[in-house]
Amino acid sequence: MPPHDDTIDGDTYVLPRHLALATLSGDSALEPLLRLGWPLTYDEGGNLYLSAPDGSVRLGYLSEGPDDGLWRINAYEDVFAAPTWGACFNDRCPTEFVTAFTTALAAAYEQGTDAYLAKPVRGSIESDFFLAFVPLMRRNWQIDHPRWGVFAVGSSDGLATVEYTTCDLDPAAELTTREARWHLWAGNSPERPLWYATASTDTSTALVRAVTESVCDPTPLSRWRQETHTYAEGLAQLTPILPLDPPTPTPLDVRRIVFRDPAPLPPASVPRRSTTSRSALPDPCR
Repeated sequence: MPPHDDTIDGDTYVLPRHLALATLSGDSALEPLLRLGWPLTYDEGGNLYLSAPDGSVRLGYLSEGPDDGLWRINAYEDVFAAPTWGACFNDRCPTEFVTAFTTALAAAYEQGTDAYLAKPVRGSIESDFFLAFVPLMRRNWQIDHPRWGVFAVGSSDGLATVEYTTCDLDPAAELTTREARWHLWAGNSPERPLWYATASTDTSTALVRAVTESVCDPTPLSRWRQETHTYAEGLAQLTPILPLDPPTPTPLDVRRIVFRDPAPLPPASVPRRSTTSRSALPDPCR
């Protein structure tokens, strides 16, 4: 493991990363869109909102929302109509997965509507939904069919799953419930997951793939040890982040030390003069 330094927010590495859960701050997930200059607003309840200048993409960080859907991100072909697609990450989803989504969204937004509003097309070499599964399968995640109408890929430890529903779905329900085309979750049961995320039918495959790539990335995530009690009970591998070692001196550093000008010698000591008066001394002639 790499050593600890001041840029690492945490004292413990967590593997696999799908067991790391959310960080205390969502700043990293907001940053890609803030860099685009999107205005930031709050409502009276303390919820936070980011919107593209043209209103075509809106993000809500709903810390005081009606449910555990902390992050809700919607995109619009018509700003006065229903969203074209919607994605949701709940309040326990690892923040790095949200950041992967918003980073890909920011890049797609700069490319234009053909990128961030690109609908998946089956059989397309660029946008087929299956492309989002490719990073997982390359990491040896296993194909599964947990129930009728659902194609899934699960992690080797059995504690993370990405599901894709193949049957028809209610478009409105996809935006407000977990009954969505894409359902990502961790834990032993989808009914009681450690965390979950969803994306609706027309969400760009590139955006979903950004999340799946982050989910299966073998790089550990840093967390504070005292915050891992909720999920580390025999599930996650926890490794302390070691203090940063002092840098090894280079040959030039050694040369500078060896040939450094010698320090000046201290001044020679001067005997302290006696303060005893001569008249007080005994006369040796007596």
